[in-house]
This record gives sequence, structure tokens and C-alpha cells, in this order.
Amino acid sequence: MDLATVWFILIAVLWSGYFVLEGFDFGVGMLMPVVAKNEGERRAVLTTLGPLWDGNEVWLIVAGGATFAAFPEWYATMFSGFYIPLLLILLALIVRGVAFEYRSKLSNLKVRRRYDVMIWIGSFLPALLWGVAFANIVRGIPLKAAPYGNILYDGGFFNLLNPYALIGGLTTLFLFLTHGAVFLTLKTSGSIHDRAKKIATPLGIIAAVLAVVFLVWTQVAYSDKAATWIMVVAGALLWVGAIIAHKIGRDGWAFILSAATLVGAVAFLFWVLFPNVFPASNDPSLSLTIYNASSTEYTLQVMTIVALIFTPVVLIYQAWTYWIFRKRISADVIPSPDEGSLDYPEERPSVQVGRDRSTPGC
Repeated sequence: MDLATVWFILIAVLWSGYFVLEGFDFGVGMLMPVVAKNEGERRAVLTTLGPLWDGNEVWLIVAGGATFAAFPEWYATMFSGFYIPLLLILLALIVRGVAFEYRSKLSNLKVRRRYDVMIWIGSFLPALLWGVAFANIVRGIPLKAAPYGNILYDGGFFNLLNPYALIGGLTTLFLFLTHGAVFLTLKTSGSIHDRAKKIATPLGIIAAVLAVVFLVWTQVAYSDKAATWIMVVAGALLWVGAIIAHKIGRDGWAFILSAATLVGAVAFLFWVLFPNVFPASNDPSLSLTIYNASSTEYTLQVMTIVALIFTPVVLIYQAWTYWIFRKRISADVIPSPDEGSLDYPEERPSVQVGRDRSTPGC
């Protein structure tokens, strides 16, 4: 197996890790208004993500960096052609990170509600747009050869919002919503757990319908490999298993099977794509492949050595983080949820506590 193929597989692994870990982040962020009904519960929901969310985003940074180093033509074409959706994703992630960090600094309820809206938007947009982006990569986009030799996107933003891509976006949106609900049933107790458990099954059924439509459409229209049908069937079985495990109260198995489904979905898309990295819908001769878009052999060799040294360290550290913060969380363990860490003593009137706890929703 040549190094270009190895790095294509490694990039698929990185995107799989990102979708599994950041997927439940997005799901929890979107579900917070539904599963948390007072300030203590909202703080508990966010506490499930507190030690994890920024580490989960490292997978995106590494996936982007690996693409830039291993397949610079792929990176350049993708980030120029998908400039607007990727910019929207970046801004959403920034807004979401700011909201996570600053929401609990002040006790002002209006400020906290604004941060809650920022968290929801910052979770919704990436969950939708990542599906749109990957669907367009698999489908292919019109490309043109630039005078200086590069391959560029030959279209506009609204060309990316085609029916197939929108189905892909809705699929990732509901997969992440379900994955987030399953994560909350695993990580919380009490009322939050009960609400998340109740909503996970209907979300999972909607996600299953969308996923079947999207995967079968992909297989029939864009795959030239009969073997990828195996991934479609395997993904369906894993998702059904996740729903059944969730229904019978096996929260750990439900999360594992949900995560495995997301890994399988990413593996399916990359398998359909191979050996292309960016098919040209207008002229196949302009398509970018792992061979004409890759870096030099020496660059790939150096990258492989670095990856072999540092990847195990990162994986061990992240696994340790998840192990340390493995216990369930409830609103009862959140001390003074209505107070802000930057409040002055005179800015902490007890009347705010009573008013907030009687206010439903976010």
C-alpha cells in the first residue's frame, strides 16, 4: 500500500473521530433547550461537555492539517470552493466556544439566554453544513483548470445547496441529535436523563429514514463499487442496534453502537470516493485523486514518522480524559448554578434564583 493511500485512510480516521466526538457535542448543544428546564439543569448539561468539547475539536484541526500537508491540491480546492460554508462553520464554532467559556461568568439571566442561543446556533450550523460539504465532495462539483495550474471550483454557493447535499446535511443533523441524546442518557441522571431518553428514539427513527435515503442514493448514483453495499447494510444494523440498546436501558452499548454507526458512515463515504478526493462533475479528467493531489513521497514519509510518534500520545491523553470524567452528572451536584464567577457580592441577589428556577426552557 502506497503512502498516498495510507494518508487517505488516516484522514478518514480523523474525520471519523471528529464526527463521533464532536457529533455528540453538537447534539447536546442543540438539545439543551429541550432537556434542561432550569438553570441548574442547563449548567449540568454543559458540564457534561466542559472537560471534553475543546479536545474534541482537535480532531478537526488535525484532519485539516493532515489534508493540507498530505493532499495540498485537495485542501486548496476544498477551502476555496467551499469558502462560504466553511467560513460559516468556523464562525459558528467560534461563537459556540465563546458561549461555553463565558456563559457562567455572570448571573445576568438575559446574558445567559443570549449565550444559550449562541450555543444552539453554533451547534446547529456545523451539524448541518458538514453533511452538505461531504455530500458535495462525494457527488462532485464543477471544476476548472486555473492558468497557473491549480484546479478551482467553477460554481457558486447556491450550487452547493442541491437536493442530494441537503439530504446529506439533514442526515448528519439528525444523526448528531440522536448521538447527543444517547450521550446525555449515558452521562446524566434524574430529569435530564429521563428527557434525553424519551427524545432519543424518535430522533433515531428520523435519522434512520434520512440515512437510508442518503446512503442508498449515494450507492446507486455515485458508487462504482458493489462492496460498499456492505457498509450500507452494516450501518443500518448498527443503528438499529443502538436504538434497541437505548430502549432496554443499555446506555453504554447504545452510545458505542451510535458511535460505530458514525464511523461506518464516514468510512462508507471515503470508500465511495476512493481513489478520488474531489471528483469533477463536469469533466472527469479534472478530478483530483490521491495521486495527482498528494504531496511528494518524502513529505508523506516525514508525516508518517511524526504521526507514528505523536498519535498514540494524543489518543492516550484523550482516553484518560474521558476516563477521569466518566461519572454521571445531575443538576443536584451543581453548586450555586445561578451565581456567576465574576459577579461582585452585591450582584448576587437571591431573588434571581427563585425567578430563574420557575422559568421553563432556555
